[in-house]
Amino acid sequence: MSPLFSDAVEPHAPVRPAAAGAPSHHLSPAFPGRAPWGTAGKLRAWQQGALDRYIEKQPRDFLAVATPGAGKTTFALTLASYLLHNHLVQQVTVIAPTEHLKKQWAEAAARIGIRLDPAYSSGPLSKDYHGIVVTYAGVGVNPMLHRNRTEARKTLVIMDEIHHAGDSKSWGEACFEAFEPATRRLALTGTPFRSDTNPIPFVQYEAGSDGIRKSVADYTYGYGHALADHVVRPVIFLSYSGNMRWRTKSGDELEARLGEPMTKDLIAQAWRTALAPQGEWIPNVLRAADKRLTEVRKAIPDAGGLVIATDQNAARAYAKMIREITGEGATVVLSDETEASQRISDFSAGTSRWMVAVRMVSEGVDVPRLAVGVYATSISTPLFFAQAVGRFVRARKRGETASVFLPSVPTLLGFANEMELQRDHVLDRPKKEGDGLFDEEDRLLAEAERANDGPDGAGGDEFSYEAIGSDAVFDRVLYNAMEFGMQAHPGSEEEDDYLGIPGLLEPDQVQMLLQKRQHRQIQRSRAKPAEEADLLELPADQRPVVTHQELRDLRKELNGLVAAWHHRTSQPHGTIHNELRRQCGGPLTAQATANQLKARIAKVKEWAA
Repeated sequence: MSPLFSDAVEPHAPVRPAAAGAPSHHLSPAFPGRAPWGTAGKLRAWQQGALDRYIEKQPRDFLAVATPGAGKTTFALTLASYLLHNHLVQQVTVIAPTEHLKKQWAEAAARIGIRLDPAYSSGPLSKDYHGIVVTYAGVGVNPMLHRNRTEARKTLVIMDEIHHAGDSKSWGEACFEAFEPATRRLALTGTPFRSDTNPIPFVQYEAGSDGIRKSVADYTYGYGHALADHVVRPVIFLSYSGNMRWRTKSGDELEARLGEPMTKDLIAQAWRTALAPQGEWIPNVLRAADKRLTEVRKAIPDAGGLVIATDQNAARAYAKMIREITGEGATVVLSDETEASQRISDFSAGTSRWMVAVRMVSEGVDVPRLAVGVYATSISTPLFFAQAVGRFVRARKRGETASVFLPSVPTLLGFANEMELQRDHVLDRPKKEGDGLFDEEDRLLAEAERANDGPDGAGGDEFSYEAIGSDAVFDRVLYNAMEFGMQAHPGSEEEDDYLGIPGLLEPDQVQMLLQKRQHRQIQRSRAKPAEEADLLELPADQRPVVTHQELRDLRKELNGLVAAWHHRTSQPHGTIHNELRRQCGGPLTAQATANQLKARIAKVKEWAA
């Protein structure tokens, strides 16, 4: 047993609330992994603050929102220990999203002397246990069983990732029926928002000045605060663009570039073409990610990587590519079966390089050594993205950074730029100007999103198409809501500069290095012959030094003007962009230079005048 847990107390010893910053129950600040830098031997400030607030108010219901990797499990078990010690409750029931997390919760609780049965199914519970761990699906199967247990003894119910109770009407109703009689209820989540408006049981909603009801947390600890406290790692997002070619059901061949303004269905098809194993995009990105992992492992020898795939076939194909790239097999996790859970545990405890998973590693699973990720899935909900990125931010010591590789899809880039944005669950959909015009489209998209969000990505074939080919181009780096770098070819010096950022750096050092890399890339580009430079549209001596932030602002202004012209003329966005290219010259918007973007902006304004 780790020394961090060697002083664990039995939950029958008297406990007094600990002062802020003081040791509490001799708990480690992070279960079940190692303690991050500077926190060993005491609760983190947010955990102690949340505990103090709970003890002061003694509420029946308490919602704690803490960013993934911040240590929600530690806070919950500390509170459970306090309530058991003081005889405020007699038993504990934990509800987890997955079978793997049941085992993880039971192991974490055992380290402080709280014994939870993760295999409970029915009947009386052995006196050796203080409670049970079940899944939301398990509660849905037999809510009356759990209601009877809850009514029999004073019960603390811990609902991990409570937003899952809104996954279906039956789950929410089952949770309410089973745990309405509970003495105390503690709800935990790292992402309190949902992509739908299903109400979450035992969560309080309050209407704002706009009449929209939003969830209200009793204690919130967001990613921004956790990053400032060195509790989580900063994340470097590396996005890759490229040309995609595919054939539609009608036999038409289409070509598009990731990042270029397109309709939602074209974006979805181009995105899926990038992820198709038969193209060049995914192997090039996996090769780049493995280079990044090699660099990180120079400072963090056991650092691991995770590829999140859309479905089982893609996961197997990606694993085969990784073996060809690295000469080492990857751990493949395909479902929530017992064998898969053991594979995750073995990977977490080992030093191998790569794991490929479809769904179950996206949320709550604690593999602290994960430092490099590839978002190779077509799931596009903010909740899934936040939970997926949360697998890489669990800090173990100061200076660690996480790196996540993304396709240059506007939705994902937006999520990456909003990492520090605190969200709440909106129960009512805000009404906007023009509501009703796209209701049918929104409904179809929601159905497609739900299908893609299912286990193993099943049912996600909302667009019938055949991928023909793809290539990859390093696009940019997103860090701390800023963008760095210009497009570069895979394997180039410019790409290697960004992949070679050291794995142990302070956040301000990361930003400084990215700025230097960008400046060096611009200088190299200007020194090259026009046909070899990264910005191909102008001779080297005519290329202005323009930051990626400025280019992004110009693209945003142009897209806004195109949208306004669309509303005036009803012309499709793509038609307007093509006409601008015809009249002004130049490539697609994503590859256009600052001068070309300015010329197109002026042309749209000329049309409007």
